[in-house]
Amino acid sequence: MGRDYDIVLFGATGFTGELTAAYLLSHAPAGARIALAGRSLEKLEAVRARLAAADPTVAEVPLLLADATDPESLGVLAASTRVIVSTVGPYVLHGEPLVAACAAAGTDYLDLCGEPEFVDNMYLRYHEQARETGARLVHSCGFDSIPYDIGALFTIDAIGDSDVPVALQGFGLMSGSVSGGTFRSLVTALGRLKESGRASRHRRSVERHAEDGKLAEGRTVRGVAQRPHREPLVKGWVVSAPTIDPQHVLRTARLDPSYGPEFSYGHHIVTKRLTSTVWLGLSLFVIATFSQVGPTRRLVLLFKRPGSGPSAAKRAKGFFRVTFAADVGDRRSRRRVITQVSGGDPGYGDTAKMLSESALCLAFDVVPAPGGGQWTPAIALGRPLLARLQAAGVEFRVVDDGQAD
Repeated sequence: MGRDYDIVLFGATGFTGELTAAYLLSHAPAGARIALAGRSLEKLEAVRARLAAADPTVAEVPLLLADATDPESLGVLAASTRVIVSTVGPYVLHGEPLVAACAAAGTDYLDLCGEPEFVDNMYLRYHEQARETGARLVHSCGFDSIPYDIGALFTIDAIGDSDVPVALQGFGLMSGSVSGGTFRSLVTALGRLKESGRASRHRRSVERHAEDGKLAEGRTVRGVAQRPHREPLVKGWVVSAPTIDPQHVLRTARLDPSYGPEFSYGHHIVTKRLTSTVWLGLSLFVIATFSQVGPTRRLVLLFKRPGSGPSAAKRAKGFFRVTFAADVGDRRSRRRVITQVSGGDPGYGDTAKMLSESALCLAFDVVPAPGGGQWTPAIALGRPLLARLQAAGVEFRVVDDGQAD
């Protein structure tokens, strides 16, 4: 209450930012007060003009100046709105000042971050402050990690029994191109594996003693990894993926007792051929190796120009499908529940959709977020976001409920 805007999109001039702006402005309810923010008025005006060519009403959308390197401007921005959405990455380099401003101002914050180091450090530095001010900090509201975190929640609902052990596996198959911004975030993350490991260990030690990190007596939640193998369920080769997605699924499970007394989660990337799996692993190894020092990291970054991204035609060909297999119960009485989450272009088209629907959900819906603090998408937005995504064309379906005929 008393703020000028309902939602401000920070980073609207970037590739993903402009896609998010287009979706957000075209799907916001009547009367929603939305503004676009960035550090260049000229670039913001250009984005607004392109969007207004398709929808003349966009020509009146307010433009706000703020810079990730200017904490004072971010403080003013955070104080002006109820919700801020950030697409400015790599987050570990540029994201913290805005999170700090939101935590201080009691402003809700969302991003599409897939960088574990950043999410861990933001928990360590701002979770407690956000709990005091009421700011709800929700990371990874794009393809990282909505299909997995909300998909796992959908699977738990399909199981329909919170008193049984659940061994859940997620298998992600995707096809799409990479933008310059996404590539830069990947290179930055792979070049900071040591720092990421330290942040993860520090967070675990702190969270273990935090009131909202303690498991109820008798409950266990753990991650599992498997060797690469051919998986008949998804008709392809699978390899365990240490992305940010399992981090969110497992934290949701720790905070939500409906995930059962014993919960485990294994996270996998799917490829159709073994050669593709080998090539993926080698590519990541080479990028990680070259990303460790500045000169070679800068050389790698030349492969993708910041601000560039796949064409509309390429995005139209993109898709994703996440298959969940839940083994429910113990050895004496076990059933397998299979669900799927599927949609279009994972990195951009559907990421813009997921991020925008998350922002609209947080701004206008009654959500389950337990007050201020850093929360996963499923804990903060949960079933209201699930309903929004289904209405927006992201498919959630039960393939097999595991019940005998």
